[in-house]
Amino acid sequence: MAVHIIGVGGISMEVAVLRIDGMHCGACVRRVSQALQTVEGADVQEVRVGAARVQVKDAATAKPTLLASIAKAGYSAHFEQ
Repeated sequence: MAVHIIGVGGISMEVAVLRIDGMHCGACVRRVSQALQTVEGADVQEVRVGAARVQVKDAATAKPTLLASIAKAGYSAHFEQ
């Protein structure tokens, strides 16, 4: 599910919800959170075991980068529809 928000100055933002496989504990949450925070244009709103909610400015660019960042941290993910 993606929620579109029009922010300050008419900039379109999107809230993306990811389902993340392989997370089991607080260390996993911390690792994924740190990985997502490296993505330019992404504002990490919530990370919990198995899921994350991220607000992105440029979804077309940020979404693939979010998935790659999670994969680099050792997990697989997909966006909730």
